[in-house]
Amino acid sequence: MKAHIATYLPYLLSAITIWMTLLAGNLHPRAWLVGIINQALWLIWIIADAAWGLLPLTAAMVVVYARNHFKWKKQ
Repeated sequence: MKAHIATYLPYLLSAITIWMTLLAGNLHPRAWLVGIINQALWLIWIIADAAWGLLPLTAAMVVVYARNHFKWKKQ
């Protein structure tokens, strides 16, 4: 199971990241929430593949996406 996660999850992560970026470009109000959920999936992949160097990026992206979500929500 762990090998399948490490092998196939990056394809799903890529698709969700592209979709989230398109949503943000279209000013969709849920874009940043999709991004935060995607970061949870990134965390699963990081653990499954032991790609620990991506942890700081994932943490930073959660902060950025949350910030953007709350800024957009105010507007």
